[in-house]
Amino acid sequence: MAIKDADLIVELRGKIEALKKNIKEVIVGQDNVIEHLILTLLCNGHCLLIGVPGLGKTLMVHTISSLLDLEFNRIQFTPDLMPADITGTDVLEEDSISHRRTFRFVKGPLFANVILADEINRTPPKTQAALLQAMQEHQITSSGVTYQLSEPFFVLATQNPIEQEGTYPLPEAELDRFMFSVKIEYPSKDEEIDIVLKTTSDPLKELKSLIKGEEVLQYQKLVRRIPVSRSLVDIAVSIVRKTRPVEGSTSWIKKYIMWGAGPRASQNLILGAKAKAAIEGRFTPCKDDIISFIEPVLQHRLILSFAAEAEGIQVEDILKMLMKELNKEGV
Repeated sequence: MAIKDADLIVELRGKIEALKKNIKEVIVGQDNVIEHLILTLLCNGHCLLIGVPGLGKTLMVHTISSLLDLEFNRIQFTPDLMPADITGTDVLEEDSISHRRTFRFVKGPLFANVILADEINRTPPKTQAALLQAMQEHQITSSGVTYQLSEPFFVLATQNPIEQEGTYPLPEAELDRFMFSVKIEYPSKDEEIDIVLKTTSDPLKELKSLIKGEEVLQYQKLVRRIPVSRSLVDIAVSIVRKTRPVEGSTSWIKKYIMWGAGPRASQNLILGAKAKAAIEGRFTPCKDDIISFIEPVLQHRLILSFAAEAEGIQVEDILKMLMKELNKEGV
C-alpha cells in the first residue's frame, strides 16, 4: 500500500470517530445501524433499513447527511406515487416575448446526494423500478434524454415489517441493488429514557458538517484500493455459493432455499470488509470482517422454498444454520 493511502486511512479513522461522536449527540443507541450506514456510504452502495415506525430512521439518515455536507431529500412513498414524481418531468413553457413554446426538464427529488426512500414498499412496482437505473448507474432517463445524478449518490430506504395491506414487495432485482439490509431493533430501557429526555427538553443541537462531498468520493476510491488476499476472496465466494441449491449443496440448502445469493453478495462482502478495516485503521481486512457481514448482505438475497414456509423456517434460521456449518468447517 502506498504511503499516501496509509495516511488517508489514518485520516479516515479520525474523521469517522468524530462523525460517530457527533451522531451520538442526536441519536441514542443504534450503533450497529449507524456503522452499517457509514460503511454503505464509503462503499458507494445503498442500504435498506427495516424497522417499525418511531425508531429514528429518518432522523438518523438526515443527521448523517448533515454531518457529511451532502444534499438530502426525503421521498415519502405512497400508492399513488408515479415514476415522474421522483425522477422529474418535462414541462411546456412559453416565452413571454417570442411566445415560443419549449419543453424544460424539471428535476425530481432523486437529484440529491442522499435519498431517503421512506416506506419504499408502499409504492407500486412501476415507481419502484424507476429507482433501479438511479441506484445502478447513478443516472435517470426522461423523454429519451439521460441525466447524470450528483455524486456521491446513495439511496437509503426504509421498510415497515408489520403492515402488509397496501404494500408491494420489492422485486428481487431491486433488493439485490441494496448492499445491506439492516434491521432496527427497539431501544433498551435506558436508551429509551435517554431518548425521551433528549427529545422533550431543549431543541436538538445544530450540527456542523465534518466531511465534504469531495472527501467522501476520495474515501470511496481509497476503499477500492485497499488490498485483499485471494484467500479472503475465496472465503467470501465460498460462503455465497453455499446458499445456492445446486448439485453438491448441503441437503438442507436444497430443501429450504429456492434461489441463493448472486455474485453481488460476494462483491459486497469484500467491499464491506475493506471499508470496515479502513474505519478501524487497518490496512487490509481479515476473515472476521467477512463473517460479520453475512447477515446484512445475505438476508435480503435468499428466496425460501415452499418447504421452508410450510415448516415456518425464516431467513434468520437459514443464516444461523449456515454459520454453524461454517464453524464446523473452521471458516
